[in-house]
This record gives sequence, structure tokens and C-alpha cells, in this order.
Amino acid sequence: MDRDNLDNVADTIRTQFEEVNEARDNAYQRSRALIGICARSIRAVHREEWERAEELILEAERAAQELISGVRPFANLYHAGYTQDALKEYVEANLTYALVRDFPLPGPSELGTEGNTWLNGLAEAATELRRRILDIIRHGHSQEAERLLGAMDDIYAILVTFDFNDSITLGLRRRTDTVRAVLERTRGDVTTSLRQAELENALHALEARLAEHRPD
Repeated sequence: MDRDNLDNVADTIRTQFEEVNEARDNAYQRSRALIGICARSIRAVHREEWERAEELILEAERAAQELISGVRPFANLYHAGYTQDALKEYVEANLTYALVRDFPLPGPSELGTEGNTWLNGLAEAATELRRRILDIIRHGHSQEAERLLGAMDDIYAILVTFDFNDSITLGLRRRTDTVRAVLERTRGDVTTSLRQAELENALHALEARLAEHRPD
């Protein structure tokens, strides 16, 4: 047996493993950082801190690009759960901002993500709309709440058409079921808000008519 050749092969493999291990450690840290940035951007959206949300989305874009560039040479790291979960959060942050502001949705190619990751991010963005809608109807029913409910409905109608194995969609079916449940609850809340608004308007109209016929 050629011991020198064996040592050389082992050293080459060890070097490769060290590179992968370093890339894995970096990817894990970058994934956590990206998730944190995205969470803050979504919070800023719900607070209507638009400039802050935009700044954080740009920061998330840079963090996502750094994450992707670090794992691109290693397919197993790029497709690892923690990497794709972080990129899903990145998609969610971008789509939540676009949906709330009524802007065009950036697609997978614009965000630099895979299609399945983008769809999962879209599903989670749809559930974020419930919080926005509830914030709106607390102050009274409005057309904006109905617009966002319509967006949720449209998203669910699209998601339900992706009837593929979870190994392809990365668990999209479960998230689609979650969107359906959230959509049904939110539709009930919006319907109740609309009826309350109609009742209040009817009472105000009745009070106005009574006031017109009230003796001076």
C-alpha cells in the first residue's frame, strides 16, 4: 500500500471537510441574523414605520446575498433547512411589505430564491395580513381591510393548486392549510366588522331622521 498516497488523499478530504464545516458554521450564523432582520422589518410594517421597514428590507437583501454566496459552492448547505428557512423569512418580509403597501410582488428571480421557498414565504406573508386586517378593523370597517382579505383569498387560491409532494414543495401543503384556517377566521372577523358598520350607519341615519322631526 502506498502510504504517502493514502495520506495525500486523506489530507485532501480533510481540507474539503474543513471548508464545508466553516461554510456551515457561517451559514448558520448568517441564517439567524437574516431571520432577525426580517422579523424587525415585518414589525415595522405593522407599525406603519415605512422608512424603517424599507431600510431593514435592504439590510435583509444584503444579508440574504451574503448567505447565498457563502453556501452556493455547497449544494447540501444551500438546500439545508436553516438556509431555506432564512430565505423563506426574507421572502415573507418582502411580500408582506408589498401586500400591505399594495405594491407589485417581487418574484423568485428578483429575490434570488427557489420557487418552493418563495411559495412558502408567500403563504406566511398571507397569514401576516390577518394581523394587519385586525389592526384596521379595530378602528372601524374599511375598504382596506376588504382589499387585504381579497389578497389573502387570491393567495390561497393559487397555493392550493400546487399539489405536489412535500419533498418538492418543502412543506407547502401544511402552510396552505394554515392559510385556509387563517383566511376563514379573518373572513368571519371582516364580515362581523362590516355588519357592525352597517348597523352603526343605520342607527346614525335613524337618529338623523328623528332629529329632523323632533319638535323645537
